[in-house]
Order: sequence, then C-alpha cells, then structure tokens
Amino acid sequence: MNTFLIRKIKPEDNTAIEKVIKDIFPEFSMPMVGTAYEDKETPRMFESYQVEKEVYYIIEENGTVVGGGGIKPLRDFETEVCELQKMYFSPTIRGKGLGKKMFDKCMQAAKDFGYRKCYLESALQLKVAIHIYEKNGFIHLDKPLGNTGHYSCGVWMIKDLE
Repeated sequence: MNTFLIRKIKPEDNTAIEKVIKDIFPEFSMPMVGTAYEDKETPRMFESYQVEKEVYYIIEENGTVVGGGGIKPLRDFETEVCELQKMYFSPTIRGKGLGKKMFDKCMQAAKDFGYRKCYLESALQLKVAIHIYEKNGFIHLDKPLGNTGHYSCGVWMIKDLE
C-alpha cells in the first residue's frame, strides 16, 4: 500500500526534488534555458524558501520525494502578489489527486500569508496543469508580471485569493 505525505521541505530533500523538477523538462520537450531547469534556486530548494511569507512543500510516497510545490513573493512586484512556484510531480503519482491536494495546500498558505493574488508561469506543453489552474480560478494574462527570470515560459496566469 502506498503512503503519501505532504510536508515542508527539509535540507536533505534538495537533491531528490531537483531531480523531480529537472526530469520533467525532457519528458515534455520543454526548453531548459530561461526556466526552472536552470534556475539557481532549483539545486537549493530548502535554502530558497526560508524567509517570511514563503514555503515549499514536498510530496513523499513511501518515504521517497516524488513532487513539490511552493509559494513565494512575486519578485520585483507588488507585495500582496505571490507566485505559485516549481510545482512538479513524478509520473508515478500523476492522476492520483495529489496535484490538487498540493495546489490547495499552496493556495491556503498564500491566503494565510495574507497575499491577495497568486501568479504563476507555466509552459504550453503542460496542458493538464494549465487546465487544473483554469478550473481553479486562474485567468490568462497577455504578458508576464514581476521578474522571475523564466523568459521561456509562455503561459502567465493570475488568481484572486480573496
């Protein structure tokens, strides 16, 4: 029987979550430049989510890291807007409802931190994820907000949290 746990990231999770994140890019033929693949935070996920009003969660399956997602202030933008960041899952757990649970946990954290809006960037190749975002109240934007450094992402969305 598989046991799943969603919890806050620990330092020893860095290598495993970096692999989960980076393995998605060739799987979906996504660009590696200008994305989370080459983001300087990706190898240091624990260290990258340790200040106020930000959190990164890990999904464990039987003690193995199989996914993650987080909330952080949107860089170089209004303080009441956060960003849903680096939400990626191993193929072994997709379709089991865990993405929705992670999404809900991140949205609750954003509300608890006092953010009024949540922004995200994605890639056109991630059609299932985009559909989930749309179903949960995210609307498409014509251009990116803030300064994420992910210039190869072609999908920008925002949601009111109030």
